[in-house]
Amino acid sequence: MREGGLEAPFRRPLDWENPDFYDEANLDAEMRRVLDICHGCRRCFNLCDSFPRLFDLVDGSAKGEIETVASADFKKVVDACTLCDMCFLTKCPYVPPHEFDLDFPHLMLRYRAVEAKKNGVGFADRQLAETDRNGSVATKIAPLANWATDCSHHAARNALEKVAGLHHEAALPKYSKQILEALAKETPVAVNREAPGFGRRAVIYATCFGEYNDPGVGLAARAVLAKNGVETEILHPHCCGMPLLEQGLIGDVAASAKQVAAAFEPWIDKGYDIVALVPSCALMLKFEWPLIVTDDPKVKRLAASTYDLSEYVVGISRKEGLAEGLAPIEGGVAFHVSCHSRAQNIGRKGAELLSLIPQADVAVIERCSGHGGAWGYKTANFETALKVGKPVARQAQSSGKAYIVSECPLSGPHIVQGMERLDAEAKKPELLAHPIEILARAYGVK
Repeated sequence: MREGGLEAPFRRPLDWENPDFYDEANLDAEMRRVLDICHGCRRCFNLCDSFPRLFDLVDGSAKGEIETVASADFKKVVDACTLCDMCFLTKCPYVPPHEFDLDFPHLMLRYRAVEAKKNGVGFADRQLAETDRNGSVATKIAPLANWATDCSHHAARNALEKVAGLHHEAALPKYSKQILEALAKETPVAVNREAPGFGRRAVIYATCFGEYNDPGVGLAARAVLAKNGVETEILHPHCCGMPLLEQGLIGDVAASAKQVAAAFEPWIDKGYDIVALVPSCALMLKFEWPLIVTDDPKVKRLAASTYDLSEYVVGISRKEGLAEGLAPIEGGVAFHVSCHSRAQNIGRKGAELLSLIPQADVAVIERCSGHGGAWGYKTANFETALKVGKPVARQAQSSGKAYIVSECPLSGPHIVQGMERLDAEAKKPELLAHPIEILARAYGVK
């Protein structure tokens, strides 16, 4: 509900194919309009670092007003935005249909798109965004890739910092020796025909992380769904484009959307649901793609057929009921609700999933981890990311739970690094990449 009205908030399509979208004078005027409203409101003061930077810029200007802030300084605000969408979803009272018509994250995206069109994207950033290519190569040389990116190998990490701008202390994702699709073919699972959910069919969208970095999430999801009678296939047609979106490369994201939507279309025709392993990828398929590709019925149909993994399992539990066999998990779980889980506006489905386990002991942490995708790895942002995520690390540490898990696979290691900064000697909980792995353990699945 918007401030002063009862209408539901909505987001406008991105007009990225209109030449006016890239007009610098128009962009500057819109930046000043929106940032002036944000400066006067300040409800987002405790979200990402964009807002403190904005407030300091205006407060420190000659007149303490947006009119005396140099346009070049707006980049400091834009560079701190992680596109988490929390300001739009949880804080801002001025989103459409309010007459102020604010969409701060998409304005930051527009600024980056104008930058990318005018100056291009830096070589290192462009290469890091090629997640499918990078993953395909790295899985073939996984031991070497994992050695080179390990924080304990200082020479290699210092070189990587100089070449790619990735902070030498940032915990980077490891690569699997085999991709998820190949592992799934080697390890078939039997569908439980006696389960209440028998008859459902789903394609698991592997995502780049599940396909190349941690296939365990996908294998756990497949095992849990099989226990509950769901016939599954695993498919990874292409990256969802979130790393490209972060760079303002909206046209490339549109191409990814069309490619993935076309690949999933035959499965949707056969009655399969689409289940994304990573919240950021689910967010792209369900919400961002239809705002970028507005004229492709396949993209719209895919959006309507896509579920976040936790959302899908909880949906089975509510509609049909889960299969028997869940056992308690000792020690309890500290569960972090990722921003892109919250941005889907589906409730705390990961926490609900964990609560399905008998005698569940779950401490829910609903605050930004500070990581923000690839943003938090970068040398310029790593310390800020830890600072923003410090309250989460503190809550996780004080919870005393045996496990810590976030639905965002990048947030979990970042939170653990924050905990180590607080107390390097304290006992650390076991880190898991997704709550589905805990549910699998409760089912006795290794």
